[in-house]
Amino acid sequence: MRLAAIFLALSLGSPAFAQEAPIQETIQSQIEAFQADDFARAFAFASPNIQSLFGTAENFGAMVKDGYPMVYRPSEVEMLELRDVAGDLWQRVRIIDQAGQAHYLGYMMIETPEGWQINAVQLLPAPDIGV
Repeated sequence: MRLAAIFLALSLGSPAFAQEAPIQETIQSQIEAFQADDFARAFAFASPNIQSLFGTAENFGAMVKDGYPMVYRPSEVEMLELRDVAGDLWQRVRIIDQAGQAHYLGYMMIETPEGWQINAVQLLPAPDIGV
């Protein structure tokens, strides 16, 4: 019991925990923009690096439709843990696609003058599930 209280106190004091809600809101807002086919709005949640890489909202939208269809049209989205990996904040997200398949993605987040933005997304292996 005491160990759990110490762990909770340390977790609540971490910088990553304090950023969890705005980071998750950014990711959720981008997914909602994709669902509305509002590629310009979705593109606004991408970091300057991603924006310069794709150039236009249309190019970015085409990449997501082709490369990340589960993000473009998810059936269900669940925010998992936010982790600090070598000084970078990574939000893990579980997305269920239209066929019912689970996908795990890592979103690398950066804070900019415009707020939190998505700097990278990578597909992650599904966690091992024990019996």
